Amino acid sequence: MTARLNKQHSFAVNHKRIARLMGKMGLQAIYPRPRTSIPDQQHKKYPYLLRGLNIKRPNQVWAADITYLPMPHGFMYLVALLDRIWSYSSP
Repeated sequence: MTARLNKQHSFAVNHKRIARLMGKMGLQAIYPRPRTSIPDQQHKKYPYLLRGLNIKRPNQVWAADITYLPMPHGFMYLVALLDRIWSYSSP
């Protein structure tokens, strides 16, 4: 948008101004977004293996999760690892 306006008009337009005006008008760019949460029908679905397991000690069960965070110039991936003993309280 900025390049097109700079080419068409005799005055210079800043990309930050374009972003601000588009936000003010409720306009946003349309482009394909990552589809990371949509499972493929051909992939195998695994059962939940921890059902009924009594977690009593550290390092017995670990969990991991990964997500992406949109950044101004792409995406950043965030990974979390958890020792599941701290997620459950034992009597």
